[in-house]
Amino acid sequence: MLTACGAAPDKGDGAGSGENVASAASAADAGGMDALVAAAKKEGTLNAIALPRDWANYGAVIDGFTEKYGIKVTVENPDGSSQDEINAVRTRKGQDRAPDVLDLGASFAQAAAAQRLTAPYKVASFDKIPATQRDPEGRWFNDYGGYVSIGCDAKRVKVCPQSFADLLKPQYKGKVALNGNPTKSGSAFGGVYAAALANGGSFDDIQPGIDFFGKLKKNGNFNPVESTPATVEKGETPISIDWDYLNSGYAEQFKTQGLDWKVAVPSDGVYAQYYSQAINKDAPHPAAARLWQEYLYSVEGQNLWLKGHARPVLMQAMTADGTIDKEAAAALPSVAGTPRFPTEPQTAKAKETLASGWAAAVSG
Repeated sequence: MLTACGAAPDKGDGAGSGENVASAASAADAGGMDALVAAAKKEGTLNAIALPRDWANYGAVIDGFTEKYGIKVTVENPDGSSQDEINAVRTRKGQDRAPDVLDLGASFAQAAAAQRLTAPYKVASFDKIPATQRDPEGRWFNDYGGYVSIGCDAKRVKVCPQSFADLLKPQYKGKVALNGNPTKSGSAFGGVYAAALANGGSFDDIQPGIDFFGKLKKNGNFNPVESTPATVEKGETPISIDWDYLNSGYAEQFKTQGLDWKVAVPSDGVYAQYYSQAINKDAPHPAAARLWQEYLYSVEGQNLWLKGHARPVLMQAMTADGTIDKEAAAALPSVAGTPRFPTEPQTAKAKETLASGWAAAVSG
C-alpha cells in the first residue's frame, strides 16, 4: 500500500455530472446541491486521514454521511497527526489515494492554506461561522473545538490536579502526559499554549509553556508516552493534558470498565481552540470532498460533534435558531469567560518557537 500509486480520476465532463467541480468554490458553482450529490455519488468514495472513530464522535459522523449518501469513507492512519495529513497531501499529489479532506489543528490549517495546498470552498452555512474562525476565501474554516483540560485516573491518582501549577507537585512523578508531540499534533500544541498562559506567557510568547514542560521533565513528572484511548484504558497515562471533549469522552467510554476518569479545565491556563476543515486542492474525489463539508456543517453534522462533547462552530447560531441538541449542550463542561484565539502570525511564531526548542526541553 505504501508504494502503490494511481492516476488522478476523471473530474467529469458535463454540467451536473462534475464539470468544474474541482474548482467549485460553492455548491452553486458545482451546479447546485442536487448536482453536487449526484457527482459525489458517482465518485462513490471519500479519502479521509487521521480521523479516529472515538475522537469527537467521528464514528457516528462517518456512518451518518455514508448512510445518507451511500459514499464509502476510507480513513487512513486514524491516529495520525496534523503534520502527517499535510505530508500526505504533498507526497501524493496526483494519486488516487491522496486525502480528499483534512481535519487539522488551526495553526496547521492556516499553514496549509498559506502553502496553497487547500481549495477555497464555502459551505451553505459559511456566513454563520464567526468571521474570526474562517478564512475569508474558505481555504479553511473551523469546525469543532473545546478547552485544554486535565484528565485524571482517580483510581490511580489520590488527588487529581486542577491546575498547571498542581502538575509540578511531586506526587505526580511520571504521570503527566500529552496527546502527541506539539510540533506535529494540534492537541499537544494547545496543551503547551495553555501552559504558557498559565505561566506568564501570551499568544505572542509560548516559551513559558515550553519551559513549564522542561520543568516537568526535570522533576520527573513528565511522561513521554503519548496519551491515547488505549494508554488511558491501560493506566499508562494516568494524567493526560488534552481537549475537554476527548477527556470527557474517555470518562464516558471507560466508565463501564471501572475507570473513574475525572476532567478539569485548569483555572490558570484557560485555552480554547477549534480544529479546522479543509479540502485538498488536488482532491482525487472533489465532489465527495465538497459534499462531506456540506454534511459536517449541516445541523445533523454539527449536532453529532456536540454529542461527542465537542463544541461545534455553529453552536451559537444553532442555539439562536433552536436547532441545537439541548441535552448534549447541557452536558458540556462549564467554563467561565469568552474564549480568545491566536492570530495566524501568532500561531506561526509559536510553531517556530516550538520547532526550535521543544526537543531540547523534554529530551534526556
